[in-house]
Amino acid sequence: MYQNSNKEFVSMANTDIIIHDEKDNVGVVVIEKVTPNQDCNCWIMENDKSVSIQSKDEIPLGHKIAMVDLNEGDTILKYGQDIGKVVKSIKKGEHVHVHNVKTKKW
Repeated sequence: MYQNSNKEFVSMANTDIIIHDEKDNVGVVVIEKVTPNQDCNCWIMENDKSVSIQSKDEIPLGHKIAMVDLNEGDTILKYGQDIGKVVKSIKKGEHVHVHNVKTKKW
């Protein structure tokens, strides 16, 4: 449980995805996995807001989900920071991982 900005206690058991920063275009799966077409509850840590998204793919614990449509060349933002670039278009709700994102360092 955590206490939100309204001083209400909220159970993390209802959270499927965590988004660290309002600017992030990906979220992180915090349950064992999400399944295709699952309606997911998302918690934005920065401002204690909740949003929802429907997954398109099965996505395992700790992996990222696209919160918006992303095109080849777009920057992935996590923690409000640039963590890589899209190398293959990603639709909202799809799995974001090494098959469609690469670091800009290499």
